[in-house]
Amino acid sequence: MAEQIRKSWIRQRLEDGLRRGFHHAYETVKVDPSNFLLQLRTAYELPISSFQGVYAIDIRVLDDTASRIVRGAMKVAAAQGAGFGLGGIITIVPDLSILAGITLRTIQKLSLVYGFEFNTDEETAELWIAAASAAGVDISRELLEKEVVNRFVPRVIQRIAAQASGEVVEKWSGRLIPLASSLIGAGLNYYFVRAWGERARSHFRKRHLDIRNRMVAGKAMLVTDPPNVLSS
Repeated sequence: MAEQIRKSWIRQRLEDGLRRGFHHAYETVKVDPSNFLLQLRTAYELPISSFQGVYAIDIRVLDDTASRIVRGAMKVAAAQGAGFGLGGIITIVPDLSILAGITLRTIQKLSLVYGFEFNTDEETAELWIAAASAAGVDISRELLEKEVVNRFVPRVIQRIAAQASGEVVEKWSGRLIPLASSLIGAGLNYYFVRAWGERARSHFRKRHLDIRNRMVAGKAMLVTDPPNVLSS
């Protein structure tokens, strides 16, 4: 009974921390698309002048770029988890706030790699649908259609926080042991970002391929059925 109460308390702390972390990240932690486009061209050597150009890049190259971004975020998250982990359970809330920022920035970068910007309200909503997918939460399109973004995003964050807290509560309870919590924190953050990053990558990759296939089909129709031109 005592163990169940303890885990319930930890889960509530996790849920509250994730919710606040993602709210804070939503308001303050955003990837600058123009700067990231320059990074893709220089650091990742993608020959593109805009994000629409990724549709002309071999999908295997995009997949490799996405994997490198996820791996980089995993290393940052592990280092952050090791540092905060030294404090055990008392550092769990600030730890989650930073982890939420790392995770959201990773999802934003993956969105851009596969050609999806987030300049409009609709694109922002789609980004959070991807975040929910990464957390294992299915967000109905009907919910998006009925809500404006300012109300939609907080509701999605709540669903994400509830799902994620239940998913990791068993593992994070190990951080009650301060001497071991640094190593545990590093490992948990590492695998947390890996799991979310891979699920988000899969989400954007599928959407990207759907659009790419439609583009190919559209070009094929123009070739096989060109528009009629009236002779003078």
